[in-house]
Amino acid sequence: MNRFILTVAIAILSFSPGYAQKENFKPSVIGFYNLENYYDTVNNPKVDDEEFLPNSERHYNTRIFLDKVERLSSVIAQMGTDLNPDGLSLLGVAEIENDTVLNILVKHKNLKGRNLKVIHYDSPDIRGIDVGLLYNPKYFTPLYSTNLYVQLPGGSKDSYKTRDILYAKGMLDGDTVHIMVGHWPSRSGGEERSAPARAAAAGVVKRVVDSLMAINIQSKIVIMGDLNDDPTSPSLTKVLGAKGTTDGLKDGGLYNPWFDFYKKGIGTIAYQDSWGLFDQVILSKAWLDKAQTGYHFYRANIFNREFLVQKTGRYKSYPKRTWDGTTYNYGYSDHFPVYVTMLKRVN
Repeated sequence: MNRFILTVAIAILSFSPGYAQKENFKPSVIGFYNLENYYDTVNNPKVDDEEFLPNSERHYNTRIFLDKVERLSSVIAQMGTDLNPDGLSLLGVAEIENDTVLNILVKHKNLKGRNLKVIHYDSPDIRGIDVGLLYNPKYFTPLYSTNLYVQLPGGSKDSYKTRDILYAKGMLDGDTVHIMVGHWPSRSGGEERSAPARAAAAGVVKRVVDSLMAINIQSKIVIMGDLNDDPTSPSLTKVLGAKGTTDGLKDGGLYNPWFDFYKKGIGTIAYQDSWGLFDQVILSKAWLDKAQTGYHFYRANIFNREFLVQKTGRYKSYPKRTWDGTTYNYGYSDHFPVYVTMLKRVN
């Protein structure tokens, strides 16, 4: 452990001018990954999963499912290991059918040594896709969790049911933290027409943030997900009130570290040769105090390694997706995962 902490300290001294004196830090990594249609192969009559069954046009069978598990687990196993060999402390996930597929994922040989645990609730989404939270009990101890219903306004995209938001409170190596994982309504039907639906999801998150801040203005909150909006979209800047800069950020405010990525044309999902940055991890101001004894924010990363990039075909240079139409593409996801690294001083 001492060697590991020293290595982190050297890396920080080398790349971050703000750390002028030599100090030792312990890292913790928090990420999010849209797993793109991570279904099992069993028909659930309560949801519309017929597209992902053995007798469907996709011929979604056990062989394809197990290959997808292998690929997803290999990505998750590598995320965050540049600073912490244990990888992720927490990982929010989206587009998963149930807790069964998550438990199969965390038990894969690529992840088995991590002892990852699962928090999941079924959502009312008609396709049966939910969000979930994976955590490493070495770093995170859950205290409470629940699902938060998102009431969509009539006429936004039509008043149908969408994914719940997962809320979890727990201890991150001594810090009390609040986690919200979301997969906000899509842009189907057009960005403008669908915007009220995402504003509704943002409103649910904002009300929770306000309630937590009313109790403790220094609450450590993490909001993560496939938000189907960019950092500059109104759902994030106006409804949620997330800022792209720390300058002038008030106590209780929210910081979105993805603004600069987006302004540089860097994204997590591509559509019609244009990049969007829908996958985000947003932090409350309490994470930004570098003088504190608990964890503070260090940096944000998009995990876009070369093996995750499509090399040929109509989706060349896009994230290497699972499917090309109804043909299995031997890919990973149509989204790149993201993560943030937190640091904590150690003696």
